[in-house]
Amino acid sequence: MEKRGRGAKAPAVSAPQQPPVTPRKERRPSMFEKEAYAQILRERLRESVHDVQYVEPPFDDSIADLGKEWKSALAKLKFANSYRMEPLKKFQAHSVETKVQQILKESLQDVKYDDKVFSHLSLELADRILSSVKEFGYHRYKFIIKVLFIQKTGQAINIASRWIWDVAWDSWVSAKHETETFVALVLVFALYCE
Repeated sequence: MEKRGRGAKAPAVSAPQQPPVTPRKERRPSMFEKEAYAQILRERLRESVHDVQYVEPPFDDSIADLGKEWKSALAKLKFANSYRMEPLKKFQAHSVETKVQQILKESLQDVKYDDKVFSHLSLELADRILSSVKEFGYHRYKFIIKVLFIQKTGQAINIASRWIWDVAWDSWVSAKHETETFVALVLVFALYCE
């Protein structure tokens, strides 16, 4: 270590080296700028493929290798958007209502009210109604099914549901089956997904 006197200069300390300055990336235009939206659409249309393809999984390899090859084959595929804004077949509430009413009548013909039985029966009825509604062939519809069993003990009941609804394509159906000991109420909501 060096000794410094009064007039001695401090040893020169080298400044830390700064990394080389890289040029800034060009800012992507916002989709709200005038011509940028048209450019974005042109790029997306250029990248889209209009042929829908199907890839069969390789069945001759081991199961461990099967997953890797199948995922890589699917990752390479691109499917075209259909841009379908309306269903091929609109939901017809009257035909679904008659089918649901028929299922209720068949399933609950000689049943007495029992808490333990109805907890399982409500799930079975919902699955059966869902499969029968899907048989109508309403493509791109999602179905929500509520099955309610209410014991008759002289009480009143109010049931309410709330949805974000498209009046043109979405619909709902209710069906009721009444016996001496209970009331069964089924609500089927059909929601079209674009």
